[in-house]
Parts: sequence; structure tokens; C-alpha cells
Amino acid sequence: MKVNLFAYLLLLLVSGSFQACDRADSSSISNPGTASARILIFSKTTGFRHASIPVGKAALRKLGHEHQVKVDTTENAAYFVADSLKQYRAVVFLNTTLDVLNPEQQTAFENYIRGGGGFAGVHAATDTEYDWPWYTKLVGAQFESHPKVQQAVVAVAKRDHPATKGLPERWERTDEWYNFKNLNPKVQVLARLDESTYTGGKHGEQHPIAWFHAYDGGRAFYTGLGHTVESYSEPAFLEHVWGGIAYAMGKERE
Repeated sequence: MKVNLFAYLLLLLVSGSFQACDRADSSSISNPGTASARILIFSKTTGFRHASIPVGKAALRKLGHEHQVKVDTTENAAYFVADSLKQYRAVVFLNTTLDVLNPEQQTAFENYIRGGGGFAGVHAATDTEYDWPWYTKLVGAQFESHPKVQQAVVAVAKRDHPATKGLPERWERTDEWYNFKNLNPKVQVLARLDESTYTGGKHGEQHPIAWFHAYDGGRAFYTGLGHTVESYSEPAFLEHVWGGIAYAMGKERE
């Protein structure tokens, strides 16, 4: 009887430990209890799925810890309801593709932005929700095409913004360089691609690749950078992305 009781208690202890591990693994809060703000990383895909998504999420969780910001990650679109979204200073679309929200979720996100929320889009965020005009204006453009991954020069046009203040005027790096369509003329361009430094560009001398703007009551930032796995171990790129997120959060304004 004593042996059976001991075995039962041991089983309960082990079971509880596994349940605790499951809860910890499913939670993506990077620094609970100390952060003064919270952001959501959303990386749902229904089209092409970037191999860099896992390392991107890990890098943003690490940055959140360093900046005392709680970071949650999800690919569950059911999270896009008012009660969930109101927790966040900004929502980051990290390499999302195609249709990721249903009409009710879209309305919830629109209301979140209109209530002063922030949005940051990384790379394939422009390859998302082509039939949602409000979102196209928010993110600032739609993906049209891209050449092969190659080295190019990013010409930084505005260096007093948190997303670009630490970057050189001519920033040479390797990535997948997007061409766009349906560009929102009201965005403020932070950086352009120098098309003379690579092949496959379609915008000439005015090829925007990163921008920001106030939109419909909130703030939005987008960068076309961030296709490759290597990007998320590149200090300058991570500073660029985090600066854009900081702007979207309202921590640093123009």
C-alpha cells in the first residue's frame, strides 16, 4: 500500500512537471514580470513559408528581453479579437503570406489600429491580404516580384528615425529584394534600393524598401528586408527592425 501510494505521488509529480513544461513551451513571453510594454509577433502563412520565421521569432524575443518588452508569438488568427489585441502596443506581421485573417478578425485589427495601435511589417507582410484594401494602405504596398537573392546597396534616405538612425548612408547587404505594386503615396520613405548595384529592380531611382507613416489613428512601419535566415543574426538589420517596432509602439516618434 505504501509502495503504491509512493508510486502514485511520483506519477503526479512527473505529470505536473510535463504539464508545466508544455505551458512554458507554448508561452512566448520573453521576460515576464519586468516589461513595461508588450508586442505580438504574428507569422501565419497560407502561401509561401519562409525558412527564416523560426529564427526571426527567436531574434525578436531576444530583442524584447533586452529592451524590457514582453513578446508573444502566435500563428493563430483567432487571437485577433478586441480583448486580445488591446494588450499590445504593436502587432508585428513577420513574413506572413496571403490570406491570414477572416472578415471578423480584419475588423478587429482595423479597430485596434484606429484605437492608436501600432503595426510593423517585415518582408512578406506585403505578400499578404491582397483583397483587403485597408491593409494594403496600412502596410504601404503589395509584393509584385523579386529577382534572386543577391547583394545590393540600401541607400538610407532618412537617418533621424529609430529604424534607421544607426545605419550607414549606403548599407551593403544580401537579401531578397522586392518589387512592389499599389504603393501608398502617403508613406514616408526611410530607405531606397540602389538598382545600379544589383539586377532585377523595377522602380528605377525611386525604389522604396523601408517606410513608415501615421495611418487611420495608429502607426505603421514596414521593411522589405528579412527574407534570409542570416538576416536575423545581423546586428544592423536587427537594430533596423527593432527601431521600426519601437516607432510602431509609440516609444519613439518622428
